[in-house]
Amino acid sequence: MASGIALQLFYGLMGSWTAYLISVLYVEYRTRKERDKVDFRGHVIQWFEVLDGLLGRHWRNAGLFFNCTFLLFGSVIQLIACASNIYYINDSMDKRTWTYIFGACCATTVFIPSFHNYRMWSFLGLLMTTYTAWYLTAAALVHGKLEGVTHSAPTKMVLYFTGATNILYTFGGHAVTVEIMHAMWKPQKFKLIYLMATLYVLTLTLPSASAMYWAFGDALLDHSNAFSLLPRTPFRDAAVILMLIHQFITFGFACTPLYFVWEKAIGVHGDRTGIFRRAAARLPVVAPIWFLAVVFPFFGPINSTVGSLLVSFTVYIIPAAEFMRTVCMCI
Repeated sequence: MASGIALQLFYGLMGSWTAYLISVLYVEYRTRKERDKVDFRGHVIQWFEVLDGLLGRHWRNAGLFFNCTFLLFGSVIQLIACASNIYYINDSMDKRTWTYIFGACCATTVFIPSFHNYRMWSFLGLLMTTYTAWYLTAAALVHGKLEGVTHSAPTKMVLYFTGATNILYTFGGHAVTVEIMHAMWKPQKFKLIYLMATLYVLTLTLPSASAMYWAFGDALLDHSNAFSLLPRTPFRDAAVILMLIHQFITFGFACTPLYFVWEKAIGVHGDRTGIFRRAAARLPVVAPIWFLAVVFPFFGPINSTVGSLLVSFTVYIIPAAEFMRTVCMCI
């Protein structure tokens, strides 16, 4: 438990630092372009464009690969998680069938134009995760320790680092940082807001994770979903439903940058001809995500792989290296 708490604090701090670096690079890129009279109306700046403008096409290609791959599998994970959660309320259908259903629901995000339209959804998602986290904390404390519970912690190095990568993934939302800043009226404030958000997330994750581990111990190793260890009550059902809605929002957050990349690739980004034309253009992005979630419904392995490889580069290595190259001129 001590390692888990320490890693959450460390990854949260480092994630806030690299978010600060990205915000500095975004402002630098935008300032240079606006000095050259570039008009960004109808155009959403993305991370790979910042890399291209400041360091060239090789950095752009690396950023594009890692970000798009991370967002692709992040979207797949959200669909798999939806099917996993709803199964604890209604098990009349198998999880793969639920994945079909939620894939259709999440495909409606093609109609949401940009991150400007997620403002209210973001606030609602915050309330939903707050309820769920404190429900898990309270439910674990009320339940008490499971009879014969053991707290052996990871017995193998692979289990230890699997847990570490899952924590890393928790603080790895940097793939959408630039798009969110572009949607803000004052993007210079993003770094402070991100730090405050990280501190708030810690108030949710630390109590809930500690309480669940105290109550259930090693039983958590055999259950990929914490809801499965808690008795079914109206409070648990409410938490599951709220998490389903939150995962829909998260799917939109992860998929929208992919929509932008695809729109730019086919030349319809910024096209104001109509919402239905834009939605039709985005469907080829949703289809493979839906397909992968149905074919590979393995939440754990995908989550660990994304955390260890993609988040490492997307969140830490590339932003830090670009900052040193652009601002510090150290390499």
